[in-house]
Amino acid sequence: MTLFDKPWGKTNSAGQRHALSAHSMDVAAVFERLIAQPVIATRLAQAAERGLSESDRARIAVLVFLHDVGKLHPGFQANARPDLPRWPSGPVSHSSAGAGLLTLAFKDRNHPLNDIVAELVTWGEGTADLLMPIFAHHGRPVQPSMDKKADWPVSNAYDWRTGASTMALILRDAFPAAFLQANALPEPPAFIHLVAGLTALADWIGSDVRFFEFNPDPDSTYQAQSRAAAQRAVETIGVDVASLDVTSTNFAAVSGFSTPNTAQKTVGQTDPSNQLVILEAETGSGKTEAALWRFAQLFAAGQVSGMYFAVPTRAAARQLHERVNRSMQLLFGQHAPEAVLAIPGLRVAGDATGQILPGFETRWDDQCGPAASRWAAEHATRFLAATVAVGTIDQAMLSALQVKHAHLRGAALARNLLVIDEVHASDSYMTEVVSALLHGHLAIGGYAMLMSATLGSRARARYLGAAQPNYDNAVAAPYPAVWTKAQAASDMAGGPGRVKVVEMESRPSMAAQPLASEAMAAAKDGARVLVIRNTVTEAIATFQAVLQAGGSALLMQMNGGPALHHSRFASEDRKLLDAAAEGALATAACRPQVGCIVIGSQTLEQSLDIDADILLTDLCPVDVLLQRIGRLHRHILPRPAGYAVPRAVVLCPEGGIDRLTKPMFDNGLGGWNDAGSLQGIYTDLAAIELTRRQISAHSVWQIPAMNRALVESATHPDVQAALIKEKGGDWEAYQRTLAGKTAAERMAGQLNVLQRDKAFPDRFKSDDEQVMTRLGAQGPSLTLPEGTIGPFGTLVRTIVLPAHWVHGPLSDDLLAPVQFDGGFEFAVGEKMFRYTRAGVDRLSVKSA
Repeated sequence: MTLFDKPWGKTNSAGQRHALSAHSMDVAAVFERLIAQPVIATRLAQAAERGLSESDRARIAVLVFLHDVGKLHPGFQANARPDLPRWPSGPVSHSSAGAGLLTLAFKDRNHPLNDIVAELVTWGEGTADLLMPIFAHHGRPVQPSMDKKADWPVSNAYDWRTGASTMALILRDAFPAAFLQANALPEPPAFIHLVAGLTALADWIGSDVRFFEFNPDPDSTYQAQSRAAAQRAVETIGVDVASLDVTSTNFAAVSGFSTPNTAQKTVGQTDPSNQLVILEAETGSGKTEAALWRFAQLFAAGQVSGMYFAVPTRAAARQLHERVNRSMQLLFGQHAPEAVLAIPGLRVAGDATGQILPGFETRWDDQCGPAASRWAAEHATRFLAATVAVGTIDQAMLSALQVKHAHLRGAALARNLLVIDEVHASDSYMTEVVSALLHGHLAIGGYAMLMSATLGSRARARYLGAAQPNYDNAVAAPYPAVWTKAQAASDMAGGPGRVKVVEMESRPSMAAQPLASEAMAAAKDGARVLVIRNTVTEAIATFQAVLQAGGSALLMQMNGGPALHHSRFASEDRKLLDAAAEGALATAACRPQVGCIVIGSQTLEQSLDIDADILLTDLCPVDVLLQRIGRLHRHILPRPAGYAVPRAVVLCPEGGIDRLTKPMFDNGLGGWNDAGSLQGIYTDLAAIELTRRQISAHSVWQIPAMNRALVESATHPDVQAALIKEKGGDWEAYQRTLAGKTAAERMAGQLNVLQRDKAFPDRFKSDDEQVMTRLGAQGPSLTLPEGTIGPFGTLVRTIVLPAHWVHGPLSDDLLAPVQFDGGFEFAVGEKMFRYTRAGVDRLSVKSA
C-alpha cells in the first residue's frame, strides 16, 4: 500500500492527512491516561461495581481504538480523496459504518477484522453493550449501518482491507493485556454511560493538533510517541492534577480570612465521606468561601480532582469567577489552575480573554498564539473538563439531559466537586433535571454541595431523598444548617452570628410614579436606595419616572449619565453596569455619604456585592424577597440619619391578589393562558399571598432567626393547602391550573433526563440544548458588526433579545446599526429595535 492509499483519520483544509491508525492510537492513548487518573479510576470502579484489572482497562482501550473504524469505508475516504468515487447511496456516517463493519467482520471468516471481533465476543456481554456508546463519541447515539454487503469494494486507488489488517496488528501489539484470559467486562449501565463520555472526551483531546501532529505514515515507534503526547495533553489540559498541591487546607489559605464563621466551620468539619452536603445560611454569610474550603479539603484528600461552581445566571457567574480565581491562587500558589468562565460565547481563563480565529483557534490577549493549557475554555462542550470552572447551572444540567455531548459533560463532571449555589431558584422542571443530575453524579461516587439562603423543606427533602416533614417539624429545623444524607442537620454551636432586624412595610400600589417619588425623597436624605422591580418593563418605567421628576443626578451614573440595571443590555455593557451598581452601593466603610438610586430587575437580587440603606421592592415569593433583603444593610457601615435600621418597603398589587386568579398578570405576579398553558414569572399565588400575610403579621423581621419560619409559612404544602381551602372558588380553580402546569413541567423533566442507571439509549429525544435546560424559549443572540458603539460610549458586540419579542424564525438579515447621540437603532428582517441607556426596546415595523 502506498502512502496515498493509506486510510486517513483526520484531514485539514491544507490537504494534510493524519493516518487513521495513528488517530485511533491517539484517542486510545488519551483514554488510557484518563482512566489512569486516580479519581476517574475510582469513579469507573464505582460505576462498574468492581475494580478494573489491567486486562479490563486494555480491553476497553481496544474498543476505544476502534471508535473510528468505520472511516475505513471507501465512501468515507472519498470525502478527502477526489480520486475515489462517491458512495452510490449518499454520504457515509463513519460511526454507523463502524458498527456495520464489525457486524460483517463477525460473520465473514475472511474479513481482516474477523479474528479481532472473535476475541471481542469472548469478553462478555459488556463488550456489545460498550460498542455502540463508543461509536457515539460525536455526542449522540448512532444507528448501525444497514449496508448488507459482506465486503466493500477494493480498488487500485484504495484497499481498505489492508488498512483494516494494519489496525488489527496494531491492536494486538499495543494492548497485549487485552488478549489474555480474564473476567468478562463489566455490564452495569452507569459504567457503560461513563465509558461513553470518557471516549468522547478522549476523542476531543486526541483530535487536537497542538498535542498530536499529523502523521500520514506512522511507523512502529508511533505507539510510544502517541502515549507520550497523550500524557502531555492530559497534564496540559489540567485533567491530570498530580503536579498540583494545595498550600494548606486551613480556612485562611482558601478565603484570605483568618477565621471561619459558624456555618463555614461546620462545613469544614463535615466528614469527607459525605458525598452530598447542603448548606443553608443567610445571604452574605460566606457560603462561597465555605464551598471553596470544602473543595480544598476534598482535593487534598484525593476525593475530587476539580470543581464546577454553578450559579443561576451569567451575571452571577461573571461576578463569582474573579473571586474563585483569586481563591485558587491562594490555594495552589504560583502553579494555580486558571478558573474558566463557563459562559458560551465567551472565552475566559483566569485573567485572560480569548478571541476566536479562523480555523476555530483562539488568540489569548496575554500572548500571541493559542494556549493549550486553556483548552477547556475554548469551547462550551469542554468547559467541565477544566480543573476549576465557574458558570451557569445550565452547563451542568446539559450533562443530565438527552442532548448532544451529554455523556462527555457528565464524564468530565464526574471527577469534580459540583457546587450549586442558589439551588432554591430552580423551577419544577429544573428541579427534576437537577435531581437526575445529582442522582447520576453521586451514584458513581461523585461529590456535590448545594447552597441556599432560603431552601424550603419540600426541595431539601427531594435532594436528600428524605420524607417531607410536617409543618411544625419543618419550622423547628435549625437555621443556619448543614445537611447530609447521614445527618439530619448539623448543630451549629454559637448560633447564626449577626442578627439583622428589618422593618417591613407594604404599599397598596406597584405604580412607578409614587415609587419614584419615595425613592427620590430617600436619596435626598443621603440614603443609597435599591429599587428592584419584578419586570424589566416596570424597571424602565420607574427609571423614566425619576428622570421626568428631575432626579437624573440621583440615579446610578455610568459614563457621564444615568443608568439602570436589567437583562436587556449588551453583554459588554452588563459588565460595566455590574461595576456601576457595585460602585453606587459600595460595601466599603469609606464610601461617600451621598444619596443615590439604583433601579433594576431581578438581576440585582444575587451575586452583586452591593449594600443599600433602604430597599423598595415589588412583592414576590418569600424566598426571593429574603434574597432581595440580603442586599440591604449587608455590612456594618455608617448610615445616614433615619436609616440606621434596615427598612424594606414592599409594593403590593392594587386591588389585592385575589383578582390575579382569573388568571391575570400584574408586574410579574400571576400569569396568563397561552394555548392552554399557564405562563408567567411568579405564578404560585398561594406563596405570594402567604408572603404578603407574613409582611402584615410581622412588622419586624429578624434575619436570619425568622428565615426558616418565613419560608415554611409561605411554601410548605400543608400551609398552602389550608390557604386554598380557605379561599375556595377561583383560588381552587387557579390552583388546579397551576398544579397541571407543575405536573407537566415535572413530566417534561422526567422525559428529557438521561437515565444513567438504564441502558444506553438508541436515540436522543432532542438536540435543542437551550430549550432543554429551562422551560420556555431562549431569545435569539445577535452579533453586531464590529465597531458598533453602545449608548455608554463603548464597543458592543452581542445582544440577546427577549423570546416573546420574536414570533417565529428571526431573519439573519441584520442591518448595520444606525448610530445616533445616545445609542443606535437596528433592524433584523422587518423588525426594528432601539438600544439606549434604558436598554433594548422594540420599534414599529420598518418603513419601506
